[in-house]
Amino acid sequence: MDALTDEMDESLSLNGRENSPPPPPPLQSEQSRAPSIQDDEDGHLIYRHGDILQSRYKIQSTLGEGTFGKVVKVKDLQSEELLALKIIKNVEKYRDAAKLEINVLQKINEKDPSCKHLCVKMKSWFNYHGHICIAFEMLGLSVFDFLKENNYQPYTLDQVRHMAYQLCYAVKFLHDNQLTHTDLKPENILLVDADYELVYNHKKKRDVRRLKSSEVRLIDFGSATFDHEHHSTIVSTRHYRAPEVILELGWSHPCDVWSIGCIMFELYLGLTLFQTHDNREHLAMMERILGTIPYKMARRTKTKYFYHGKLDWDEKSSAGRYVRENCKPLTRYMISDDEDHRQLFNLIQKMLEYDPNDRISLSEALRHPFFDKIPREQRLSDSYREHSSER
Repeated sequence: MDALTDEMDESLSLNGRENSPPPPPPLQSEQSRAPSIQDDEDGHLIYRHGDILQSRYKIQSTLGEGTFGKVVKVKDLQSEELLALKIIKNVEKYRDAAKLEINVLQKINEKDPSCKHLCVKMKSWFNYHGHICIAFEMLGLSVFDFLKENNYQPYTLDQVRHMAYQLCYAVKFLHDNQLTHTDLKPENILLVDADYELVYNHKKKRDVRRLKSSEVRLIDFGSATFDHEHHSTIVSTRHYRAPEVILELGWSHPCDVWSIGCIMFELYLGLTLFQTHDNREHLAMMERILGTIPYKMARRTKTKYFYHGKLDWDEKSSAGRYVRENCKPLTRYMISDDEDHRQLFNLIQKMLEYDPNDRISLSEALRHPFFDKIPREQRLSDSYREHSSER
């Protein structure tokens, strides 16, 4: 890892554009005051709209903020493209994490230079006064933000089908290349274009937004882990965390499949399947929705959530009542008994198998009857299978 870090530190100074000609001098209208290069107390770069980084990236607006840093919309003065620039905090642990993410993104770029497998495209990266900066293609809102701005009005079944198909396809590509994403959630699935039309909803008696295109891209490879690397004990954002992770039984590719099952449910209903912040309550919700946790998993775990192989949970407590009143068996969440809806829930059920060895793989999931209705123009090529079998 130290060798990788040293190598990356050295190449960071090359600004990620060894083969690019120097940028043209900025036009008069694009000139700006020199950025002051100061950080706030949390380590975020202090910037103003109009600042130009590396004589190349002109900041236009702030797109978002996370624990890692900020994402800004920039104009690349060299290519005239609009890009999303992730500016990592000037803090060692976030810098180190960013270097690992860049390593993954470079591997993805090598394996899939034309982005056929729907992972976000890294354009370049550089070190700006202690801030690792990663430039990405510009995309739309996350499927979560679109849902939130639409008052949690769920997506149509056809949109759920198309988004889930693309997600399975993108993550299968990672698995085929010995990677586990480990942080799949609606916030990390971005719409290529969030344009919508307003449609009157008779039930709600108001207009709702109907997304025009359900094309998506997978983002945030900051926690992605190669099969041969050290696996952290706990991964994934709480609501999308697989039982083997909570029970500290070790994890691999199937933990991504569990997360996809939770995401499909959320896109279909506009509700989070496991709305909790506590491990024991999370396991109780799983049992209410999916049935009893297998005895062999309960016996193997070193965690203290079980007593004689049964979940140690008081159903009469206020938390017990909350779970009983707010959770129900999975198929009772279906909003229609039509075949399409039954197929969706059949696939979700297979993705939410407790034992990771019994959980459906993504190559099997892509062949599930739920995806039979994907129109020809939305089908994705499987030609890379030959390449993965050659390795």
